Amino acid sequence: MKINIGSKNKIKLDAVKDALMKYKLFCDAELVSVDADSGVDNQPKSLKETIKGAMKRAENSFENCDYSFGIESGLMEVPYTKSGYMDVTACAIYDGKNFHLGLSSSFEYPLKVTELVLSENIEIDEAMHKTKLTENKRIGYSEGVVGFLTKGRVTRKDYTEQAVMMALIHLENPELFRK
Repeated sequence: MKINIGSKNKIKLDAVKDALMKYKLFCDAELVSVDADSGVDNQPKSLKETIKGAMKRAENSFENCDYSFGIESGLMEVPYTKSGYMDVTACAIYDGKNFHLGLSSSFEYPLKVTELVLSENIEIDEAMHKTKLTENKRIGYSEGVVGFLTKGRVTRKDYTEQAVMMALIHLENPELFRK
């Protein structure tokens, strides 16, 4: 079985690989990293845009494979939070006909970070660096903001793996999702 992953980000690739190793069906799959455009803003600012980005990455990386995976992180409006927003990661698995979606848990960014992202239309990495919360200019390619905020208890890889496993529910239980 061949699976394309619509990303060159090592964290996303490792998350898919580690998730698939937990499933007998996928443990011997050949994984191929594909540079796939999300078709959305570099920093999605809604759940709809985040899911659309994951779906577009999966669709754009589907070529000569059995499945393709698209992963996108973004903000979503959440009532009663301090900033009004939380971060979530979406995983879209595409089989050439249908999408199978999963989401991670979510968390809130520091207020100054969210404000900068919204007011200056910049990515989370840049906002974290600009607020001097980290010197790592590409924190999303390492532990992620979630790793920074949880002091390593939950990393971006862990968080992304959650979204992948939630999307895999559809493939592991197809009879439950037929219309």
